[in-house]
Amino acid sequence: MAKASKTAGPTTAATVALVRAGIAFTPHAYHHDESSTDFGDEAARALGIEPERVFKTLMVETDSGLVVAIVAVASMLDVKAVASAHGAKRAVMADKSVAERKSGYVVGGISPFGQKTPLPTLLDDRALDFATIYVSGGRRGFDIDVAPSDLVNVTGATVTTIRRA
Repeated sequence: MAKASKTAGPTTAATVALVRAGIAFTPHAYHHDESSTDFGDEAARALGIEPERVFKTLMVETDSGLVVAIVAVASMLDVKAVASAHGAKRAVMADKSVAERKSGYVVGGISPFGQKTPLPTLLDDRALDFATIYVSGGRRGFDIDVAPSDLVNVTGATVTTIRRA
């Protein structure tokens, strides 16, 4: 994995945040098919990475506020687990326009790093099974390979089980 630097791939709010934090990451750009709507699976296929190691960044609306939830693309998010972990009674996926406005990214390119509005973040504990995981780098067709511990340190994420069993 490359040391974070200003020349480490495309510059996005995510890469800027990682460089500022001194976090090592490896950028991975790939061709995004505009007709694709399954962004995580597209990234896994394009990069030749197992889907269990590619994580999607989702926004969830709970009765106690918005939460960022990061789970492997091979898994389904358990919104009830998100609600419980966030101390809420109910949770639903946030509307696309809310997710884009709060994160500053387009759906399919939402990165856990450099979000416009910092929000509480939950990382599925399966991420700790890997030395590094892939998350969006802040645009469609661009992922970042980063250590889960660095993701936790930069975002303040809570590590818990948020995938469906």
